[in-house]
Amino acid sequence: MKRTVTGTVAALVSMAVLTSAMIPLRSSLSIATTALVLVIPVVIGVVIGGFGAGVLSVIAGFLVYDFLFIPPYLTLWVGRPENWAALGVYVAVMLPVARVVAGLNAARAKERRQGMQLRELFELSGLLLEERPLAELLTAVVTIVADVFGARQVALLLPRDGRLGIAASAGEPLSSEQVRRVLPSPGELGHLGALPDVRGDVVVHALTAAGRPVGLLVLSAESAAGPEREPLTLFANQIALAVERAQLREQALRTRLTEEMARLAKTLVAAVSHDLRAPLARIKASSSTLADDDLDIRPEARQSLVRLIDGQADRLADLTANLLDMSRIQAGVLQPRRVPASLPELVAGVAGDLAPALRGHELRLDLPGELPPVDVDRTLIARVLTNLLENAIRHAPKGTPITVTAMPWPPEGVLVSVADAGPGVSPDRRDEVFGMLARRDADAGAGLGLTIARTFVEAHGRRIWVEGAPGGGARFCFTLPAAAPPEALPAATEERHLATGPHR
Repeated sequence: MKRTVTGTVAALVSMAVLTSAMIPLRSSLSIATTALVLVIPVVIGVVIGGFGAGVLSVIAGFLVYDFLFIPPYLTLWVGRPENWAALGVYVAVMLPVARVVAGLNAARAKERRQGMQLRELFELSGLLLEERPLAELLTAVVTIVADVFGARQVALLLPRDGRLGIAASAGEPLSSEQVRRVLPSPGELGHLGALPDVRGDVVVHALTAAGRPVGLLVLSAESAAGPEREPLTLFANQIALAVERAQLREQALRTRLTEEMARLAKTLVAAVSHDLRAPLARIKASSSTLADDDLDIRPEARQSLVRLIDGQADRLADLTANLLDMSRIQAGVLQPRRVPASLPELVAGVAGDLAPALRGHELRLDLPGELPPVDVDRTLIARVLTNLLENAIRHAPKGTPITVTAMPWPPEGVLVSVADAGPGVSPDRRDEVFGMLARRDADAGAGLGLTIARTFVEAHGRRIWVEGAPGGGARFCFTLPAAAPPEALPAATEERHLATGPHR
């Protein structure tokens, strides 16, 4: 109706303009010429408003033609018979012209609409080939349907927790009454027909793939009337395929993730069990030997057993610390508490704690006196150094040196490296060694040390990597932030650190 009114108004305006231009010249214009000029407003009305506007334009043109351009003027009386013929020919010609122009205009509009539908259907088919998340796919689907059909309301309903619910929508949201009207009764979804079903002011189309109900497509009724039903069914079939494929992909991803987590948990339990069993067995054997009063143990042997128990207890403590660190990492509660620290003092403290575990390795420290202080969490960086040194002790041949080096490294601050003379790390595994449970074939440990080291370094906003050491072996390098000069530090730094309490 709105389109008809707009077309009629446009025809009348153009007719008024042309009439105003022709009245001063009507004495010199033939009746046939005037009729041809009055064809223009009729065509304008048909193009803009359709056949209804064209009919109204023909009536208005008939009246203007008779009243203003056929003598006697300013009256509807037609004098001579040829004037009656002119009026009759005008009406007889203009009505078919209006019908033909309206048909051509409707055909062009239908062609444009079908072209847009084909383009959007092609885009929708392309969604079947993309690895989009389900939520993003659903948003794209309802947007496409709203654009193609000019729908005021579009909603996609999918099963959720055993009930249908709105998964995505475009345009105006459905009212509670509309939702109540479109929701099928229990068991009805699988029996809905393949054609759209009008329910009040909305159209409901069941989405099925391979005979299995997927969901419901709901859109405003005026956008899916008459000739639009067939394209709607085609779109609904494509939507059902796209949604089903996305759901199956997400289900496969969840299954694969569950399997991977189960495998990872099994591997972690096996690795940790081995690490716990070996030292516990040695502690148990040594303590049982010491507790047996029937055995005559020499003082040297007794002292050796005591040292063995002490070393294995330290190993258990280190493993427990690593597991606690990993639990903190996975819980997302790792927050470095930074304070200015002397790197040589930090390295010396770690080296002193590890002295009994060096097993004949010479620990060489190359720490220049001009190193700036570092702004770090002392506990976390001590754990990084401990894990890297333990990794070097575990893989380097006995009697070979282990070197800890530090140097200024602008602009990141300070570069620290731990080098050994072991077998090294091949270039293709230099990223892999920092992964969870990464181990050598002959190493039965849990493989958490390097993962923790990388996490703690990255928590300071810095990086860690491994490269080949000169002369063979591996060199693990990481950077640390330099502390600000003492005069640039806020006065409340120490108070703020003390207020946070102990790190562990």
